Amino acid sequence: MTTALIVGTGSLPRALTQAMPDRPLIAAFDAFTPDGVDVDLRFRIERLGPFLRDLQDRGITRVAFAGAIHRPRLDPALIDPFTAELLPPLIVAMRGGDDGALRAVLAIFEDAGFAIAGVGDLAPDLLPAAGFLQGQATPTDTADVTRAATIVAALGAVDVGQGAVVQQGLCLAVEALPGTDAMLRSVASLPATLRPDPAQGRGVFYKAAKPGQDLRIDLPTLGPGTLHLAAEAGLAGIAWQAGHVICLDPPAMTALAAKLGLFLWSRP
Repeated sequence: MTTALIVGTGSLPRALTQAMPDRPLIAAFDAFTPDGVDVDLRFRIERLGPFLRDLQDRGITRVAFAGAIHRPRLDPALIDPFTAELLPPLIVAMRGGDDGALRAVLAIFEDAGFAIAGVGDLAPDLLPAAGFLQGQATPTDTADVTRAATIVAALGAVDVGQGAVVQQGLCLAVEALPGTDAMLRSVASLPATLRPDPAQGRGVFYKAAKPGQDLRIDLPTLGPGTLHLAAEAGLAGIAWQAGHVICLDPPAMTALAAKLGLFLWSRP
């Protein structure tokens, strides 16, 4: 089976490519460049129809998606007749949340005859099994993780975000459109007067997929950079939904967490 990896920005395309036994075809959205991966083919949403035909002509039978993208502004002058037939349901879906838009994208590729693969299919080692990769959580940390998981589930139900920071039961921040890094930086900038006494519990960052999310695309992702930001925010550790969150380099993250004094918990 010949696979194409459709990529956006960030480190996930490289991590996924390195973890696969055979290098996939790398196709990138015209406006986005992945880190450390050579792009074989570029395309625009306005020319999605010809792009699908190109993949078919190259013998591609399976596609996967990796990397961050932002909703593009479409140029109507570039839309060809074939793509014009494909875009209406996608445009309608883009007016809602990210999950609906991504489901519409998957439907377009499936209707064109492509199988859709997720990270779990291509590189299962990037989805750590349940357990502590580093350190342990205190009872206060565990309670904060449970509270954060409840908040993230509520956010995900309305297709808003996939992460939250909780300290001693208080929600310090939730993830929205600006993303995880912006959320953690906002926590680091909070005045000490707005946060509980860290001696009683430093707080946790929790990340999870949205309820009912299609796990073949847009899984939450953690990497070494996330650990640095969590440490700068004064947190005790990071927890995530086991099997539903990508860790870009689990061994490197484990070593870095030990250095930074963070626990890492792949929570069942």
